[in-house]
Amino acid sequence: MAANSAYLSHPFKTSVISSSLAIAMGLSLAPQAMADDSELANIERLEVHGQQTENRNTLGSAENLLKGQGVDFSEAGGVSALPILNGMMGDRIKVLVDGADITASCANQMNPPLSYISANQITTAEVIAGVSPVSAGGDNIAGVIKVSSLNPKFGESDSIKWNSGDISTGYRSVSDTLLLGTNATVASKNISLSYQVAYEDANSYKDGNGDKVIDTLYRAQNHALTAAWRDETQEVAIKLTHQNIPFQGFANQYMDMTDNKSYGALARYQLKLDDDGEFSAQVNWHGVKHEMGFFTPEKTGKMPMNTEGDDYSYQLHWRLPMGDDSTLLVGQEFYSYQIDDVWPAVPGTMMAPNDYININDGERRRAAVYGEWQQDLSSSWWLSAGVRFEYVTTNTGEVQAYSDMPMMGMPNMDAAAAQAFNEMDRERNDDLIDATLLARYQLSTNQQLEFGLARKNRAPNLYERYSWGRGTMATTMIGWYGDGNGYVGNPDLKPETAHTLSAAYKYNGDSWQVSTTAWYTAVTDYIDAEVIGSFNRTSSADGKRNILQFTNLDANLYGARFNALYQFAETSTGKWQVLGKVNVTRGERDEGNEPLYQIKPLQTELALQHQLGNWENSLSWQWVATKDRVDDRRLENETDSYSLLNLNSSMKWQDLTVTFAVNNLFDSYYELPLGGVSVAEFKADNTNGFNQIAGAGRSFELSASYAF
Repeated sequence: MAANSAYLSHPFKTSVISSSLAIAMGLSLAPQAMADDSELANIERLEVHGQQTENRNTLGSAENLLKGQGVDFSEAGGVSALPILNGMMGDRIKVLVDGADITASCANQMNPPLSYISANQITTAEVIAGVSPVSAGGDNIAGVIKVSSLNPKFGESDSIKWNSGDISTGYRSVSDTLLLGTNATVASKNISLSYQVAYEDANSYKDGNGDKVIDTLYRAQNHALTAAWRDETQEVAIKLTHQNIPFQGFANQYMDMTDNKSYGALARYQLKLDDDGEFSAQVNWHGVKHEMGFFTPEKTGKMPMNTEGDDYSYQLHWRLPMGDDSTLLVGQEFYSYQIDDVWPAVPGTMMAPNDYININDGERRRAAVYGEWQQDLSSSWWLSAGVRFEYVTTNTGEVQAYSDMPMMGMPNMDAAAAQAFNEMDRERNDDLIDATLLARYQLSTNQQLEFGLARKNRAPNLYERYSWGRGTMATTMIGWYGDGNGYVGNPDLKPETAHTLSAAYKYNGDSWQVSTTAWYTAVTDYIDAEVIGSFNRTSSADGKRNILQFTNLDANLYGARFNALYQFAETSTGKWQVLGKVNVTRGERDEGNEPLYQIKPLQTELALQHQLGNWENSLSWQWVATKDRVDDRRLENETDSYSLLNLNSSMKWQDLTVTFAVNNLFDSYYELPLGGVSVAEFKADNTNGFNQIAGAGRSFELSASYAF
């Protein structure tokens, strides 16, 4: 876990997690993640320190790190899973990579923000679910995830010398995955230069029955080059990034990723003001060229889709102490996103003679200001209150269908839809007002109560508003839900408004550490979908799918988390602990109390942990209940309960760390409750309908990291 980016890193050494982190989610309890008594006594801030090299999962996607912080994921490609917080996924969560807002430039969100950074590049990660303070970010109702690799390391000499580096490699048997990564830094007292690279290559994995889960193969590489300069009061950092994903299978989508190339540039300036105040300014650019199609015999087809997107933004943040007991945070931010989404014609098919223009010069712009007050009311009470205003505007140009002519003697639904879309006024403007109130009460040196109340807003994304096609083929190209259905946009969608209440209790004793959280969110104008049609490409009823249009309705989500860590022995054989977790989430529409889509059932974990010097071991048992509350509108599948046993052992010897793990030790077969349906399997053999994607079988995993 990591510092809030509103605060400055070394030499401005404040490492802070907002109190809302503990309010809104039950922290995964681990000794290094709990503050000591002196930190708990200082209720102004809860400090948590740690670098990525201390994590066991130093390779692979960012998903590997965030699952340990209570984040669930909606399955997609191997590096492109969508995070879920408090039962909500996708754009309802604000994901910031090095403080930059990166937009998924794809009708299926195949390139979400977290896909642009690998685990070995992440130095800090912060998860703020539900009641996130306004300074953490806007345009979200589920929470904020911040990951950072921009953490310049400086040396002690006047000349530039070698500072630090590491090289890592790993292997996973279930998917024949090879992972490589390296970090290297040279630095002086005032200058730092670093380079990071990660590479991952995987075949399609096998399930617990030994069958291949087709179209789950992928290859990805990420590069980052950082240069920084500092003196006693200020710091400047510049970061350049590049990603190349030549292919990535998406078993639960009709298309695959056939290329994804991105470049990014970021410049950050930090200044230490008088009286311990701080100022930071940052500008960002991120551009991507994304192609979809088919690359593997595991899912065949012939249809290209090309997308180009650019994010531009700047952020200005001030932290101003207002006396000994209070702090004012203020900020002004601007974000601009532009996208073109074109599906080239395929001569000799029905997808001709024109290019299908899905989004033409689409734009989404946000201008935001916020103010947040933090106050020590007494030796026991701490309070934070903030207000954020955002003005969001969206627009897009005219579009066109593949053809204006009737299709096989039938009316051309897409041509009619394009004409109607082009004739309307497509500009939309939204005013978003967020407000948060956070309070923490220190019961004793080792006990805390925390409370949070928030109003949060999110404006619709461009695909929710401007996906205009009505035909079966066009609609099934839209949607990031992995459900096999088709989706139609709605230009008149209203922003979502969520009111969240949360409460948490934390105890940190000599042997026991406990965290429990309960939360409730009422969402007005929740962006869901209503059925407007159906299709079936088979003669079986199991092949039916729906066509849905995005719509606003009201919904409620609520849940609770309980985490406990008990150290029951510390002898010559080492330190022995037991970790327990319970997480339950419910979500339903107001009308008829119908379940919302992709709400994970009750899940628990029990782990035995052992540490002897630099040797660490863990044996964990995970159990997930039956998923029988499903979304009928999306024809969501039920899934059976399952349990998994995982073994992990890590040894550090001087500068070498070796980790061995066996996941799904008993090679159990199970279906992923959040995995969606296997479109790839359906295309290969449609006689069995749309089956849920199966989870990975037993996997032997070995990794090694050497620091130099």
